[in-house]
Amino acid sequence: MALRGVVLALMLAAGCACAAQPELLTDRTTPARQASDAALLKSLSRDVFLNGAYAGPTGRLAYRLMPPADVQSGKRYPLVIVLHGSGAIGNDNASQLGALAMSWTAPAIGKRYPAYILVPQFAERSANYAPSAADGLLASRPGPNLPTLAALVDNLKPQFAIDPERIYITGFSMGASAATQAVLQRRDLFAAAVAFSGIAPERATAAQLKDLPLLLVHGDADTENPIEPDRALFAALQRQPGGAKARMLEYRGMEHTVPADMLLAPDWRDWLFDQRQGEGR
Repeated sequence: MALRGVVLALMLAAGCACAAQPELLTDRTTPARQASDAALLKSLSRDVFLNGAYAGPTGRLAYRLMPPADVQSGKRYPLVIVLHGSGAIGNDNASQLGALAMSWTAPAIGKRYPAYILVPQFAERSANYAPSAADGLLASRPGPNLPTLAALVDNLKPQFAIDPERIYITGFSMGASAATQAVLQRRDLFAAAVAFSGIAPERATAAQLKDLPLLLVHGDADTENPIEPDRALFAALQRQPGGAKARMLEYRGMEHTVPADMLLAPDWRDWLFDQRQGEGR
């Protein structure tokens, strides 16, 4: 494992003393490696995803679902929900299959992390932003479609071999913002969340999120979704009685993106798949 991977793995280890402060990192992925990863992602087929649509309490939600390559009888698998950014809003049920979603279809990732991968497409924003009256920083607000997302997950659980204690949610940009909002609406549903370059919810929600294994990832040069709300939420979580389970990776000099060195990396996925619903609550 490269030194960068060792640092991230140690940071994500349970009980790491550095968890009370954001971990400052620099993406040192070489241009050659980025080009290689981009070529791999481009070569992957979307055909591994099933097409679906669900009529829920707040409207219709199109989605793609990838099952594990080899579903064994009697075994249950994690469900990973990947939420898209605002650029994929629509109704084609394809645009939401961006790099973060497709990374789960890479052969090495699929073999190491057999799971159902759910990628919904929202026809409108799944999260909106407005300045907080409490601290003046941006805070996310839930979009109208999140109750239907939760209902979809409830609908899928009995249809597939999904482990109800290992339902994870992640996303980029608007999708990251929506991921934390989805958890706030249905804390009972999710075992952990990973938010890439999102806008955090109101910092007063820290009391509701303190028991959630939450990984915040953000670049300090992000001008589209500034990092300050994530910093403020992380600080609020650390002030909770008994601390919190949150981790924050702050990438120096990184703009609005998923870090290149995390897109196909195992470290954060190892951490994610170690989480179970209800542990520590």
